[in-house]
Amino acid sequence: MSTKPFVVLENVGKQWNGQLGVEGISLEIEEGSFVALLGPSGCGKSTSLRLLAGLEIPDQGKIFIDGADVTTSAASDRNLSMVFQSYALFPHLSVAENVIFGLKVRRVPKAERQEKMERALKITGLEGLEKRKPGELSGGQRQRVALARAIVAGQRLCLMDEPLSNLDAKLRSSVRKDIKKLQRDLGITVVYVTHDQTEAMSMADKVVLMKDGHIQQIGSPNDLYNHPQNTFVAEFIGAPAMALIDSNIINGIENGNRIGLRAENITIVPLGEGRLSCRVSEAEFLGSETLIGLEHEGTTGLNVLQPGLSMLPSGQKIDITFDDQDLHIFNSAGESITGQ
Repeated sequence: MSTKPFVVLENVGKQWNGQLGVEGISLEIEEGSFVALLGPSGCGKSTSLRLLAGLEIPDQGKIFIDGADVTTSAASDRNLSMVFQSYALFPHLSVAENVIFGLKVRRVPKAERQEKMERALKITGLEGLEKRKPGELSGGQRQRVALARAIVAGQRLCLMDEPLSNLDAKLRSSVRKDIKKLQRDLGITVVYVTHDQTEAMSMADKVVLMKDGHIQQIGSPNDLYNHPQNTFVAEFIGAPAMALIDSNIINGIENGNRIGLRAENITIVPLGEGRLSCRVSEAEFLGSETLIGLEHEGTTGLNVLQPGLSMLPSGQKIDITFDDQDLHIFNSAGESITGQ
């Protein structure tokens, strides 16, 4: 099996009227992998996807798909399929007609179209809905039609731009599992844009976290959660986010640094026995555990998780402790120096 990456972006950049879209985007994607482009609105993730799709042409850098330089190639020449947030279904066509529309345009023989459509409908759980129009379907069913259309295209690379953002939370969870199973079963390569870290962390083999047109970190979900390269990654990844603590309030830590600490690594201890005294700001019961927000000058996002129901009153003073091995240390520029 070839070890060469299937998709490569080399130092790709794009501006509009002097305004930065993305800059210095370099990324390698292995065939059969699921890669999530993650970040807040305006970070450049959708721009990166559009550049890869051929819907935009980069000002600098190169893009390769399966070894071919496609930097300036039209979208139709890149051998990929796309699934968008809007579904982009034809309202006057049935489910079956929407699914095979692209095959008809490409003059694929009728028998082959029928075979591919039946397989795609079975995979996406749409059997029996062939004659319905999009207006007669739920949001989840419409998104499955868009997925079926991508499946019949038979391309090895599928690009998805926020495909679940129009669905409610419960349906998002269900369709998320459908997409991941489809990707595994079909062995296709998926590049998936989302601002939802739960989607990225639960679905992707590799997460590309972006901010202000630049990549902040590339790695597995575990890498980004447990080994953030800077304070932006630390605060963006995780629910709750990693707390940041000024080093001067913790003994034994070099001044000038900031400390990162996850809620699950903090323990409440009797008053007078902890490393830090805090006040409770809020408590949120989550079912299996309670998230307790804490306040202390020089900290942001400080929380502790307690099992079961543990509703401490706001304003209560508590002591917390933690192990040095669980601390993440960042320099004054916000870059990780843990383990250096």
